[in-house]
Amino acid sequence: MGGDGGPGLASRRRRPVPSGHAGGSLARARLREADDRQNRRRSSFLRTWSTPRNHLNILRPHFLIMIAACIQLSIRLCDREENLRRALALAAGAVEGGAEILVFPELFLTGFCYRQDLSDRPPYPSLDPLRSFVEEHGCLMVGSLVDGRLNRGFCLDELGIGFQDKIHPFGPEKDHFNGGESISPIKTSKGRIGLSICYDLRFPEVARNLALSGADLLVTIAQFPPSRGHVWQSLCRARAIENQIHHLGCNAAGPEFSGGSVILDPWGRAIAEAGSEEGTILAEIDLSARDEARREIPALADRRPEIYRFHE
Repeated sequence: MGGDGGPGLASRRRRPVPSGHAGGSLARARLREADDRQNRRRSSFLRTWSTPRNHLNILRPHFLIMIAACIQLSIRLCDREENLRRALALAAGAVEGGAEILVFPELFLTGFCYRQDLSDRPPYPSLDPLRSFVEEHGCLMVGSLVDGRLNRGFCLDELGIGFQDKIHPFGPEKDHFNGGESISPIKTSKGRIGLSICYDLRFPEVARNLALSGADLLVTIAQFPPSRGHVWQSLCRARAIENQIHHLGCNAAGPEFSGGSVILDPWGRAIAEAGSEEGTILAEIDLSARDEARREIPALADRRPEIYRFHE
């Protein structure tokens, strides 16, 4: 066998947390343990952070270990109020479980609602309840909304909001949406988020661009149908493995969509994974694992872009 394998550590899996789940004492214990581990790691990593590094972006110490949540919402088409109500209820359960990063599916507030105009415009008043939530809890929320002819991905925290538009509208979406014109990680209080949206997952160039631009983790939000659930699972893992980076994939829940939201480590192993039903998965992610994976197998550093040829 070849040498392309990760360390022999067992994956940690956590069950979905339903809306209203308390988990208070357990969550606090997990956070204390995470804080202890982070403090122990800081002294050994500070020397690495003291000098600038290359575009692979060696991590800063203040967000090394975090708890992330994928909130797998069952989206009611064109029902913004109901979707918002349930999204906030699930978010409350996630932060009670210690989550600092909360990821929602693509267009989780409206779905692809073509029968009425639910487009939002800056400063995006539809996000005001989410703004209040992140200010109260100090968390980061990731999702997308309709802004005119853009499917606009966003990262929202107490410091503000950043955007990454969907690059590749799929099929009939092209009648209603234009593709985004740029790709770059979004700077947030929890690190640089490499965000892609649904069909973008099929284009490895998007995730590679984000990784080489210094993303601390990849996030994909989607509405994959059951007929392509196996494609979702395979591509999520591929993007984590080929870029040696954590990948949070948040899909919409069934029955119309396949669910299967997943939180992956840089070796493509599931730390947490959902079924098809509405719910939340939580996982602790140690972002230093990205740099450890890239040191063990320096695939990104070993690239030879000067000889790659693309035929358009």
